[in-house]
Amino acid sequence: MEQGSKSIYWHAGKVTRADRSRLNGHGSCALWFTGLSGSGKSTLAVEVERRLHSRRVHTYILDGDNLRHGLSKGLGFTPEDRKENMRRTGEAAKLFVDAGIMTLVTLISPYRSERELVRSVVGTDSFVEIYVRCPLEECERRDPKGLYKRARSNEISEFTGISAPYEEPENPELEIDTSRLDLQQSAGRVLDYLKSRGWLRT
Repeated sequence: MEQGSKSIYWHAGKVTRADRSRLNGHGSCALWFTGLSGSGKSTLAVEVERRLHSRRVHTYILDGDNLRHGLSKGLGFTPEDRKENMRRTGEAAKLFVDAGIMTLVTLISPYRSERELVRSVVGTDSFVEIYVRCPLEECERRDPKGLYKRARSNEISEFTGISAPYEEPENPELEIDTSRLDLQQSAGRVLDYLKSRGWLRT
């Protein structure tokens, strides 16, 4: 236990997550989009958020690249830094979900153990692992940020899929293959899932 932690307490308010959900008219959860760089995680999350917003659902996207400008500024891409980035993002997602906000997280999150750790932080009943599947060859063909080209030229080390591993989810709540489904079909599957869980009104 860290020094001083015995004098730190959690202060509970009188407004609960259930109260916020009733006020909002919808539930909240963390939609965790995981997959290789270029698989379409961010593109899909942006479209899902657009659709949810049009239905008057309170949303927010925690994008992996955006978080490294602030919350995770200074972290690199070593296994240790990736783990800390995941921890910080999971804690942030937990707060957003408790606030009654439909939270969309887009992180490569390559390791199963760390995704399971985040699931335990957010809460099993509030965590939706969405595996955005796409073959490495297709991701590399798309290469929207030019990262694969740099990784192949050894300009980037510890690059997932090339010089660092990606452990595919074994039992994700949703698996969406963006090499087979277009954006509208992919987003539709996410909304259908939210409806089936009762988080979104039909």
